[in-house]
Amino acid sequence: MRCSTQFLSASEAAQRLGVSTKALRLYEQRGLVTPERTVAGYRTYGPDEMIRAAEIVALRALGLSLAQVAHVLKGDAQSLEPALAAHEATLEAGIRQLVETIAKVRGLRADLARGQAPADGELARLLNPSAEFGTAFDLPWPWGGERFELREIRPLNYIIGPLGSGKTRLAICLAENLPNAAFLGLERINDGNAVTVARLEADSALRSRVDQTLAWLTDEGATESEALTALLVGLESEGHVVLVVDMVEQGLDQATQEALIVHLRQRAKTGARALFLMTRSSAILDLAAIGPDESIILCPANHSPPTLVAPYPGTPGYEAVATCLASPEVRARTAGMIAWRTQAA
Repeated sequence: MRCSTQFLSASEAAQRLGVSTKALRLYEQRGLVTPERTVAGYRTYGPDEMIRAAEIVALRALGLSLAQVAHVLKGDAQSLEPALAAHEATLEAGIRQLVETIAKVRGLRADLARGQAPADGELARLLNPSAEFGTAFDLPWPWGGERFELREIRPLNYIIGPLGSGKTRLAICLAENLPNAAFLGLERINDGNAVTVARLEADSALRSRVDQTLAWLTDEGATESEALTALLVGLESEGHVVLVVDMVEQGLDQATQEALIVHLRQRAKTGARALFLMTRSSAILDLAAIGPDESIILCPANHSPPTLVAPYPGTPGYEAVATCLASPEVRARTAGMIAWRTQAA
């Protein structure tokens, strides 16, 4: 019999693996790992279960869907080939970027040897390349023309605020002012399936990317729909380095939203273009799962300037962000409703 100290609770196992307890439950639901149970019925993870779970986490980090992970764990090693090829490409891109950075450092050292100091902002761009993609502009109505600055663009950015807070106007301004950015509005759904089909028929490469991503998402439990396909057409279209998406959860059920955000988080790690996602869904913006490559922009109800909010309880703006979020079920039930305040007698 193994010593009880070798067994971890679900929260301890999740912390050691670097995932959420929700992810562990999902692995269990899919039959990928089977934790033991205490007499009281609590899940416990022993050495064997932790080895198995660590393998799942590694495969997920390579971009495999839960269905693909299951195939690999059953001995289908060929399922790994596309993921390893993509990982190799990402590593090579990182090497190229590192080589370019080294060349810039050598150039700066050569300039210093000649008595030439770095230009303004050059060191900041060297140490933080994403800083050069920032933006600044005067806020439109409903604000009063205050200056808004965003000095660092993370791979994944959320825009959130209550009804009437101006978050849509902010999103449009970001798309207009960020270098090489585009705005993906709700017309993606309102224009109907015909527009989506026409775009896919006109671009075979786009269709291939959409089909591949759609297959991955359905493996994760997503429901195929016109709304999801229309969103993927926008996400997979090329030509812009930044994409701002209006209400990313529109028309998607909870399982689809949960699969989508997993995909977008994995995509963010590959150096894909930056995304700004307008949302009020707790399935898309899970405050307990925010990573270092993500940021939250809050548009306050009182029309004070938008602000960055850290995803930690007690920090300024955190409670306001949490109040704006609702589950997909609640969001669907209240879609189209407008808050109404009665006149005082």
